[in-house]
Amino acid sequence: MNNVQEVSQTDKFKLFNYLASDLRRMNTVLHGSVSTVMGLRLWVGLLSPRFVPVLLCRLAHFFYCSKLGPIAKILSLINFFLFGIEIAVRCPIGPGLFFPHTQGTVIGAWQIGANATIFQGVTLGAREVDFSYSQESRPIVGDDVTVGSGAKVLGGVHIGEGARIGANSVVLKSIEPYSVAVGIPAKVVRVLEGGHGSA
Repeated sequence: MNNVQEVSQTDKFKLFNYLASDLRRMNTVLHGSVSTVMGLRLWVGLLSPRFVPVLLCRLAHFFYCSKLGPIAKILSLINFFLFGIEIAVRCPIGPGLFFPHTQGTVIGAWQIGANATIFQGVTLGAREVDFSYSQESRPIVGDDVTVGSGAKVLGGVHIGEGARIGANSVVLKSIEPYSVAVGIPAKVVRVLEGGHGSA
């Protein structure tokens, strides 16, 4: 079953399409609109410390999907040493990924949806050591989710679409879509109105 899911993710992952979505999202978040960032200024965004970690993450996942694990691991290590971010090469992450900052972030989720915003010091992973990388012990994060700095999302929980996880929260149970969760352990404190849009 897991092999079928991995093949499906490989088929859906289009490197340049994802990178274009990531760059557009970064520019939208930082400048309000992609249309205001054209020409040289747009391409300089490729060298941004907010975008290079995403680029390395995408390349690592691309090589993992291409059955070139050693190259994927090298790129992942470069990301770790340069930006202090550790991302499992096998974790599929939807387009529009944005890291406002990266230091101390560990991503070992089962999968992450589109337009995720993940701040520094976040951990998305298993509650205990899980070398087999099983779906039952890893978080699944929906589209348009924001995870605040220092937050921990642990175990086989589901973070619903549009949810917001507060800074330094510890999530041990699934969070419904468009909910704001804070605290240790995290509890829902309100439900967002409208239910649309990304951070």
